[in-house]
Amino acid sequence: MSDHTQDTVRIYTGPAMIVKGLVARLNDLGISPIERNDNESSIQAGFTIGVPGQIMLYIRKDELPKAQSAIDEYLKEIGE
Repeated sequence: MSDHTQDTVRIYTGPAMIVKGLVARLNDLGISPIERNDNESSIQAGFTIGVPGQIMLYIRKDELPKAQSAIDEYLKEIGE
């Protein structure tokens, strides 16, 4: 079994609305990012950790060169 944390890189952590916009940009490039919400997951499990409303966005490390300019452009456009 492989360790997926070594295959992916976190590219953003922030509000869901911004994450959704970034996901749309990456999807346009053929990249399917992974969204992780520790707070929501922990609530469903019966305890709480993480920061409410903060979603972590990951992509495969090998996709980063293809995605980097789109990520930078989007974050600049929204003032992040």
